[in-house]
Amino acid sequence: MEGFNYPYAVKKVKVSDPIQIAYVDEGYGDRTLLMIHGLGSYIPAWQKNIEGLKSQFRCIALDLPNYGKSTKGFFPFTMSFFAEVLAAFIKKLELKNVTLVGHSMGAQIAVTTFLETDTPIQNLVLLAPAGFETFSAKDRNFFYKNVTAKFIKAMSVKQIKSNFDLNFHNNSLPQDADFMFRDRLSMRADKVEYNFYAQMVPKCVRAMLEAPVFDQLNQVDIPTLIIYGREDLLIPNKALHPESTIDQIAQAGHQQIPGSQLELISPCGHFVQWECPEKVNQLIADFFAPI
Repeated sequence: MEGFNYPYAVKKVKVSDPIQIAYVDEGYGDRTLLMIHGLGSYIPAWQKNIEGLKSQFRCIALDLPNYGKSTKGFFPFTMSFFAEVLAAFIKKLELKNVTLVGHSMGAQIAVTTFLETDTPIQNLVLLAPAGFETFSAKDRNFFYKNVTAKFIKAMSVKQIKSNFDLNFHNNSLPQDADFMFRDRLSMRADKVEYNFYAQMVPKCVRAMLEAPVFDQLNQVDIPTLIIYGREDLLIPNKALHPESTIDQIAQAGHQQIPGSQLELISPCGHFVQWECPEKVNQLIADFFAPI
């Protein structure tokens, strides 16, 4: 929404007709960190990381189509769609020496962009990545049945708050992230905006399930840093995979990507880059430090 307050000056670039992508571009450095938010998120999710890394890197964070201040519409919202948008964005801005930094769904989009496009990507940083946990046909049907536009529209304020709480290790939205919850409520009050949002979320969930990347992770042949919060309350899915652990999910993905680096940080939940920014920023900086 245009009414959202962002911590940095917002620029826009047209990547295709009719899609304009909103982004912020801060800092300087030989490397460009392109930050891709997760499901239901937006540019401000990265402000602690931009602030901590912009002295060493050029930090660009974008709003995916239908999110934040980017163009709204009834788009496909497949993983391939997002990958193509990302590739077009990189090409349009003529970005060089690019590292994709993705959170959750954004991490799955980052991997898909590397696998499906000819965009020159030098490194991947995957924060609490979606796509490492695998789902059966029965599991997928559970999501298709329960995550619908009708369900999203019917969610109470309490339910919305509970969903935000689950992103943090102690199941409680911290005060410094309360603005995200308030922004969601302001969007909910705008029927047109919220209709776009409610139609999109189930498509994004379906996209992640229908284009899993786990079996293709062995094709990722660039340096990759994987970071999970040890107290992630969303991965693994507690309802469908109560026997699974975050260690199992993280290790399985790590072992699939040749030469990848895995870090589990604690105490930290799903929203690793917000809840543990100092640790995440240091791990990213160290990842690029000469040996």
